[in-house]
Amino acid sequence: MKRSGVADLPLHGGRVPAWLAERMTKLGTGIVESVLYHYGTSELLSRLSDPFWFQALGCVMGMDWHSSGITTSVLGALKRGVNPRSRGLGIHICGGRGKHSRRTPDELRALADKTSLDGDALVRASRLTARVDNNAIADGFQLYLHAFIVSSSGEWAVVQQGMNDASAMARRYHWHSAAVRDFVSEPHTAIVGAHQGVIMNLVDAQANPAQKALLSIAK
Repeated sequence: MKRSGVADLPLHGGRVPAWLAERMTKLGTGIVESVLYHYGTSELLSRLSDPFWFQALGCVMGMDWHSSGITTSVLGALKRGVNPRSRGLGIHICGGRGKHSRRTPDELRALADKTSLDGDALVRASRLTARVDNNAIADGFQLYLHAFIVSSSGEWAVVQQGMNDASAMARRYHWHSAAVRDFVSEPHTAIVGAHQGVIMNLVDAQANPAQKALLSIAK
């Protein structure tokens, strides 16, 4: 259950109809409440950081499994349903697609102002996860969605998605703070997805010489 990594999905356009978005919000929020009640906050974040559980959640909520839209629709529905009740649930969802992803730091700082959370630390984690998946893992996918899910205790999960225009595919990345020991040394616990050729992964444990070489050049 604690496998975290990536999933590849075909890029699809269009919008979720209002009636389905409303149902997804109600059902998704109910599922989140159930997991929190029976298993706790940490388990919810662990499940959201599992690409297979996340995919199953989207299917149960009513979204097409074979579509990049499953990511945006699920996260949008959860944000609409969870955030108004975040104080009671102990979970808050920041960010989203496009311009909403760029608002993540501001949303995290605003959340920190209302709680005892360290806003600067959360913003740093948000930016590092995006930087790693967008740049350090040179797989040809450009991020366009970034969601940061944080608990009242400061534990977090990140779900973000990138697109590759050439292959017309999307790739989803999952993180869980409990599994991150070092942002630049195998921060993902697994990578799952269709093989698309050789990838330059600068956060692989074997990439340490390349990291040092890049740092020496930068100096």
